[in-house]
Amino acid sequence: MNKTNANEIKFFKNRSIIKFEGADFLGEIGIDGRVFKALTLARISVGVISQQAVENGLSILVHEDDSEKAVNCLIEEFAAERKSGKVSQIYSINNVSVIGFVADDLNKILSELARNNVFPLLLNQNSSEKRINIVVTSSQDEKSKNIIESEIFKKPKTVHLAIIGHGNVGKTLIEQVLHSSEEIKRRKNIHLKVVAVANSRKIAFNKKGFDNTWGDEVFAAEKSSNVDELINFSKENQLENLIVVDNTASVDFVKNYQTLAENGFDLVSSNKIFNTLPIEEYRKLRYTLNKNNKKYLYETNVGAGLPLIDTIKLLHLSGENITRIKGVFSGTLSYVFNNFSLRDDKFSTIVNEALEKGFTEPDPREDLSGNDVARKLLILARELDLINEFTDINIQNLVPEALLSVSKQEFLSRLEELDDEYDKIKKNQEPNHVLRYVGDLHGDLQKEKGELDVKLISVPATSALGQLKGSDSIFEIYTESYGENPIVIMGAGAGAKVTARGVFGDILRLSETK
Repeated sequence: MNKTNANEIKFFKNRSIIKFEGADFLGEIGIDGRVFKALTLARISVGVISQQAVENGLSILVHEDDSEKAVNCLIEEFAAERKSGKVSQIYSINNVSVIGFVADDLNKILSELARNNVFPLLLNQNSSEKRINIVVTSSQDEKSKNIIESEIFKKPKTVHLAIIGHGNVGKTLIEQVLHSSEEIKRRKNIHLKVVAVANSRKIAFNKKGFDNTWGDEVFAAEKSSNVDELINFSKENQLENLIVVDNTASVDFVKNYQTLAENGFDLVSSNKIFNTLPIEEYRKLRYTLNKNNKKYLYETNVGAGLPLIDTIKLLHLSGENITRIKGVFSGTLSYVFNNFSLRDDKFSTIVNEALEKGFTEPDPREDLSGNDVARKLLILARELDLINEFTDINIQNLVPEALLSVSKQEFLSRLEELDDEYDKIKKNQEPNHVLRYVGDLHGDLQKEKGELDVKLISVPATSALGQLKGSDSIFEIYTESYGENPIVIMGAGAGAKVTARGVFGDILRLSETK
């Protein structure tokens, strides 16, 4: 046999496991022989055999056409032992497949299978030849074969992506993935394949992977947007290495994270909502992720494409005592106050300008309320294992109470009512100071809860915060080791392109660990 044949993966469908179970067979002579003799006389060919733990039975593989006959002939052979209770059960498990292969590192293959929710029903290993046979359910056989082939032959590992939400960020992300997939396959040996795209109304599937016409396929899709449809699609097509990417701002979709993790999906999200739910929900998902060997990455939740969350995680995990995190967390409010502080224009003019440029939400009150900054601050607090809730945050809402509940159109038409107030605040600053809307996590961060403030402050124009430009974000991380000199992370903190690129980074990080 040549080397190629020796490494060939053998794949047999339509098999059944015959389970022969009973009381302790330890020291019993002749049981195995009687089993094989009975099957041989019935002209049944026997495949993989496994002796069960504590010597209480055997598992034997036969063709599924022979399973009923095999069970009946063993029942007949061991009639006396069944009557006495020495043999408790003889039954078959049908619809299984056998995959035979040679592997140097079986543990790595088993680990990859487990991460994809594949747990062999039977495993038989010839240690001298490193040949292994595993038996899996037929509903997982193709997926198992693909995973084993990737590991043994170092073929590009296929990662299947489901993109939820194709607005500015989602659309840009799909285009980035399609544009880079060949290069990533060549450099990383990873084949990124977008197989599902959904919006709030419907979901489109393409097992072969979408190309540049994905928009047309979504337009023509008929299936309603439903997480059960996605899970069924992944199971029916036996897709391995699954990642679902949430690019929505949906309160409803985050409720599916738990179910998706339980059904074999890793999660990547630019959606901030889950990480600011009550701490009980937050911890429950982490428990489910650990239990199912799944991961959840959300680097773009704070600072868009800036490497902030990873940095804070690493510092915290390495034992560095983070004492304070402060900064301008909102690219929108950065633009508003950077411009308002430097120019002579009215506050309403700057806000309208930000709205026209697409920097704000359609209703600028979403940004001016401070809730977005507060969510980001809470996410960072929880990275430090603090158990703060959203209600613990002191938020200075920049919208006057009289304009909080009016319609968007009325708010925009009355925006000039804010001008006098903000003009007064601007003029009352100390010389050479500028306005910044900041998030500030402080207090004794070694306790269960920190203090979280979101507010408008005046800072020296020469300070790090004061020198901020455009719509950039800035984060100052104070630690015990670094003393009064914070670690500063600054850069574009908003925009579809940088956010999509950050989400793409999370996808690649997950893919490389698969």
